[in-house]
Amino acid sequence: MRLRHLALLLCATLASTVLGTAPATAGAAPSRVKAEATAEAATPSGGQPYASHWYPNSILDWDPATDPDARFNRSKVPLQRRTADPALRANPDARTGEGRISALVSFAPTSANPSQGSPDPDYYAFGYWQYVNTLVFWGGSAGEGLILAPNPTVIDAAHRNGVKVYGTVFFPPTAYGGQLQWVRDFVQKSGSHYPVADKLVQVAEYYGFDGWFINQETAGADAALATELRDTMTYARSRGPVEFQWYDAMTSSGDVGWQEQLDSANSAFLQDGSNRVADSMFLDFGWTAAELDSSRAVAHSLGRSEYDLYSGVDTEAAGYNTDVSWDAIFPPGKSQVTSLGLYRPEWTWKSATSRADFYAKESRYWVGANGDPSDTTTSGSWKGLADHIAESSPVTAKPFVTSFGTGQGDFYNSAGRRVSSTGWNNLSLQDVLPTYRWLVSSGGSRLSPSIDFTDAYEGGSSLRLTGRLDAVNTVRLYQSRLPATARTRLSLVVKTPAAGDSRLSAAVSFTDSPTAFTAIPLGATRGNGWERRTLDLSAYRGRTIAQIGLRVSAPSPVDSYDVRIGQLAVYDGAVSTTASPAALTVLGTDDVSATRKSLRLSWKAPRSGSVHHYEVYRCNPDGSRTFLGGTPNDAYYVPRLDRVGTETATTIEVEAVSTTYGHSRVATARVSWTKDRPATTGNARPDTTGPVQPSGPAVRTPDPMARTSAAITRTPDPATRTLDPTGRTLDPAARIGGFGARGT
Repeated sequence: MRLRHLALLLCATLASTVLGTAPATAGAAPSRVKAEATAEAATPSGGQPYASHWYPNSILDWDPATDPDARFNRSKVPLQRRTADPALRANPDARTGEGRISALVSFAPTSANPSQGSPDPDYYAFGYWQYVNTLVFWGGSAGEGLILAPNPTVIDAAHRNGVKVYGTVFFPPTAYGGQLQWVRDFVQKSGSHYPVADKLVQVAEYYGFDGWFINQETAGADAALATELRDTMTYARSRGPVEFQWYDAMTSSGDVGWQEQLDSANSAFLQDGSNRVADSMFLDFGWTAAELDSSRAVAHSLGRSEYDLYSGVDTEAAGYNTDVSWDAIFPPGKSQVTSLGLYRPEWTWKSATSRADFYAKESRYWVGANGDPSDTTTSGSWKGLADHIAESSPVTAKPFVTSFGTGQGDFYNSAGRRVSSTGWNNLSLQDVLPTYRWLVSSGGSRLSPSIDFTDAYEGGSSLRLTGRLDAVNTVRLYQSRLPATARTRLSLVVKTPAAGDSRLSAAVSFTDSPTAFTAIPLGATRGNGWERRTLDLSAYRGRTIAQIGLRVSAPSPVDSYDVRIGQLAVYDGAVSTTASPAALTVLGTDDVSATRKSLRLSWKAPRSGSVHHYEVYRCNPDGSRTFLGGTPNDAYYVPRLDRVGTETATTIEVEAVSTTYGHSRVATARVSWTKDRPATTGNARPDTTGPVQPSGPAVRTPDPMARTSAAITRTPDPATRTLDPTGRTLDPAARIGGFGARGT
């Protein structure tokens, strides 16, 4: 395992070191003063905001009131409660109520992590949240910054799925520019206070994430400095609701020595007597079964759970081809020994040759070679994480609405109409994806579920069922815990290729008999586009919905069955709307060219109603609208506002989308096209008490505010940044995103 570390230290620039990121340039690290000045470079008034990153001393100067990027880096999505019923686990060998998974993921370079996505659909749109409990937003380097806060898109997606998110503090090895002074700066004291720790708490609370991963690999420290590091974490935990995960590198003596287990050399960083120092520890990759058994015993002797220990598995280089001693963590017939720490699961994206290849690799990594979490049999050792850890679901509160959006796409649809043809990524706009991918039972041929990127009702994708239909098929989608009342409704938006019997039913089970499904038919469709069917669940009031799925009947065989599901919703009562956003303001603009601007917007939340997210549009000269993006936040960066013809000004509109996906009236602002800095004005239109009815063909339950819009032609931005040595690039110019159902 030491050889693995050495190989990492010697790899090409921008590859990972021993749990760390190498400097962006080869050679000696830049001076501390120069590096910190780079990290604090000013941002143009309408320019791209990035995830925050600092050095220990520079974070002391951070103030959200004076940082122009701060408001763009906030998450407004609370951590969702999850459910995990052992009776509903897909795989009988998977563990419930035992260990957990912590995943260390690098989404982009430390200094080039766009705050709110970008207009590039080629992105690591992680979606297997059901197997993860904590995500570490991995990064940091001597040349960019040591302290990296997660961007809000990742926090939003993780919290929506009930997963905690940690930022990273990385002190690199001296061979990669590490300086012991940085460690001393980190633990500096002012009276009884640790100023950097105070800032870590402030950053986590302001940005809305849950804790920090501490990776101290700089050599030369002593026992006194090691003690100060422990005291810094203890102090921070006492100052606010912030958690810490410690990496097994530094020992209590101050030396850097990877123990690959919990022992007397490193245990004080987890528990020091009666003092809880860290919430968990990530054990280095070279562990053995004997060392993990010993670690469990040591944890118990400290009064801690063995599941506070995460045994590291390094998948950065080989992904699911990595050789892992699975039985050491998950011994057959015995309880799990420790939790599992996954290092760099984004291998599935970095090694992919196409989007289809990425999703195939993601499926194999998480649910196994068969694409079925209930059947993980394989001749290889990697059975998929679903073989070891049972699914957890955040579908525990109403309203629950999903359009099966992955947080990326080649276009953007709104109520089934194309409102942008620009590719995009934005995990803030990712839906809660199916708990089970995929579980299909049939007495004959099994239909194939998939995420379809060629059509969507909202956003950039939908759920598609295809294949030969010659027997009843039941598709399990979501585990849930949703109480049914007299006002509960289940809504599905579907598209069929032809008129007639859809053969499709909603399938629900209840906690009093969680594996027995009740089918509620949708009936016939017209086959002329997206159609909504709203089903009354009042007959089941007093019961709790345990699963939500689909059932497809087969009164006669169909050789090529094909249906798309654009949206699924469970809610009580009518669709609500919020009041309008207020005080829409153009904070600043940048002239990218004579016909293109980027701009920063902000607004105030509506005075009434619960907001799921906001959508941003531009009004076109022909009266249509073009989607510019979406966010749960009250600030948004528009990367590309293109002038249409000879227009002298462009009207920007922002509308609030409620948690039941009703749309508010819009707030407006105008951006002038002049050679001088654009003049801007803002106002809000009155809000309404109900949704606006759509134009176009009627459906059983009309969707409000369906609109059409002219498409944008995607223009490549020359300002790209290298993401990794394979040549994959990330366009920092910004993103297109957003989604919203139009009510029922």
